[in-house]
Amino acid sequence: MSRRSEPDLSGKVAVVTGATRGAGRAIAVELGAAGATVFVGGRTTRDQQSEVGRAETIEETAELVTKAGGEGIAVRCDFTDPSDVDAFAARVDRLDIFVNNAWGGENLVEWGKFWEHDLDKQLHMWRNGVETHLVALHKLMPILVRSDDGLVVEVTDGEDGKPYYVNLTYDAVKSSVRRFGDILARDLKDVPGVTAFSATPGFLRSEQMLENFGVTEANWRDAVEKVPDYALSETPHYLGRGLAHLAADKDRERFAGQCLSSWRLMREYGFTDLDGSQPDWGRWHDEVVEPGLDRSTVDVSKYR
Repeated sequence: MSRRSEPDLSGKVAVVTGATRGAGRAIAVELGAAGATVFVGGRTTRDQQSEVGRAETIEETAELVTKAGGEGIAVRCDFTDPSDVDAFAARVDRLDIFVNNAWGGENLVEWGKFWEHDLDKQLHMWRNGVETHLVALHKLMPILVRSDDGLVVEVTDGEDGKPYYVNLTYDAVKSSVRRFGDILARDLKDVPGVTAFSATPGFLRSEQMLENFGVTEANWRDAVEKVPDYALSETPHYLGRGLAHLAADKDRERFAGQCLSSWRLMREYGFTDLDGSQPDWGRWHDEVVEPGLDRSTVDVSKYR
């Protein structure tokens, strides 16, 4: 399967929260590549670093959006602070594509039993991962519903009906965000031309994940020996390309309220990842991970 016709979002205005790095950055860039104007929101600027402590900035993201063919506009915003989000919303006169991706929990994740973890970290994860989405929705949805061709996408981790992820708090955060997509679609039923979804990537090769495994995008396959499932990893641009196609799909209401994975979007629209491959994490999980197959006996190429 090859990538089908490129999505055209010329004239569309988008907002991506949590756009400093990872999926948020790549989604913003892919929307820009399709011709959109993209307001990129996040906390880390060239002058001020967030508590996450990483070097990526919203200015860099905006520049990448513009380089890709759109117009990137960097707006520093702490999405836990309603007054900050008010100021962000005041910059946005029109909104057609709203990707709610704020996270900021990179340094707060602990594996295992909730009651054995640091409570402040767990509550902080909830604030960063859920309250940010609620504040952004409250401030930006009144602008989005004025569009006659609008969508809101809640970016989460994982599909419905799967085993729990990481720990109680992490799973509750991601499950809540997934549920937001469904509830928003119901609330938007009487708003013509505007609908909602949630979306999830597969096994990401984000900046932090690459660093965690001691590799770069150039040699990421070196991590597969230690983490065999990383053979089916994907760049954050994979989901970004899927959402760009979704935003350009005039019949996207058929997916309203659903959680759309990068691999399901790939099957629907036929796009590829940056390297031309089409990793299908969902199929790999169902056919290899769940049955507990020996990865060394599986032909990975059938899943990419």
